[in-house]
Amino acid sequence: MAFKKAAAKSKSAKGKSGKDRPKPLSKSRKQAPRAGKAAPARSAPPPRRSPPPSRHEPPALKIPHSKKPRPGKEEVLAHHATQAAPRKPVTGETNPTVFAIARAGLDKKAEDVTVLDVRGLTSYADFFIILTADSDRQASAVADHVEQTMKENGVSKVGVEGYETGRWILIDYGDVVAHVMSKESRGFYDLEGLWADAPRFAVEG
Repeated sequence: MAFKKAAAKSKSAKGKSGKDRPKPLSKSRKQAPRAGKAAPARSAPPPRRSPPPSRHEPPALKIPHSKKPRPGKEEVLAHHATQAAPRKPVTGETNPTVFAIARAGLDKKAEDVTVLDVRGLTSYADFFIILTADSDRQASAVADHVEQTMKENGVSKVGVEGYETGRWILIDYGDVVAHVMSKESRGFYDLEGLWADAPRFAVEG
């Protein structure tokens, strides 16, 4: 028992003497300081508010969109019909060139002589006169007689084309254009259908 007590005392004495205490680390062996927590990111500053309007400037007004539906096709056509200028009636006194060409064609047995009133529908003519010929030879005869008649009346043509084939001879008199066509060409090109909106009337012999 005495031996155990002596050993315990010697251990406590060594601890008090400081021999077993750990040696302090040198400056070179000192541990690096621990990295601290990252600083929180700065939040973006709030957007600047626009300054209040000046007393001299009126506030902007918000104009609401109109909920009125767009006009349909029928309404547009009706509007243009009411806005269009009224057409003058076509007579031999007001439009002598039209009836002179039509009668010249009838003199050479042209068929289905029709006048299309294209005033307001195109800018290069006021009237189309469509005449049908049974053959190429008759078409040339009708066109020749039309030119001769209008020359005697003091009306000069602007241009002519189509004599080579005879299926469609066009004689241009400025405001009035004559179309001497074969039956096949008239049915194929269908000028009456292309100008379906144009008022028309037939000239009979």
